Amino acid sequence: MTKKISVVIPTYNEERYIGRCLKSLVNQTLHRDEFEIVVVDGGSADRTVELAEEYADFVIQQKSKGVGGARNDGVEVSSGEIIATTDADILLQEDWLARICADFKSKSVVAVYGPIIPIEDIFKYRFLIGLFNKVAHLFARTRLFYATLGSNTASRRSTFLQIGGYSDLPAGDDYEIAMRLKRVGRIYYDPKLYVDFSMRRMQQFGILRTLYIWAINALSVTRGKTAKVNYARQIYNK
Repeated sequence: MTKKISVVIPTYNEERYIGRCLKSLVNQTLHRDEFEIVVVDGGSADRTVELAEEYADFVIQQKSKGVGGARNDGVEVSSGEIIATTDADILLQEDWLARICADFKSKSVVAVYGPIIPIEDIFKYRFLIGLFNKVAHLFARTRLFYATLGSNTASRRSTFLQIGGYSDLPAGDDYEIAMRLKRVGRIYYDPKLYVDFSMRRMQQFGILRTLYIWAINALSVTRGKTAKVNYARQIYNK
């Protein structure tokens, strides 16, 4: 049965986070029959798969390279007319999927994305991410750059398949895909389509280093080069 939306989530040793992420998904205002959840696991050694199986429609093992490859693997087993991607440490607002559907009412729109909000209520995180969101919104309006983070992006299935899905870059694949999407249609930034984002990367690696990683990888992919810094499959402190 074809679903309206397929939500694809790559995981790797995410037992601490995956449960609350999936709970926020099954409690959406969009009826549960209208969407499916696909978890693609990269060989976790903890209880990630066990916890995911309580909520997800499909839990599969990753067979392709990189986090982009994991997302592609999820799309391969999915049926949704719209492909939404998020991460295991994200909390979704209850109207996240309903808002995505509304954003695709215009046939010219091939992809939508939105801002991120820190889960941790710490001023420095809220200030920095607030600044990031403002810059991302400005870039979207001027069409200079699309910050289509894998944690909060959706695209039409037909367009996703047309452009060949995500690349297998070690990092920055979620920025790179926007460069190909914009060639075939409109990418829409919805400032109200936000997700609650874990700041564990900044907590572990430091604010300046994390921002540097984001910036250098974004710059690299816009130049058609491989990302300079790979932060995939990190082991985070408890």
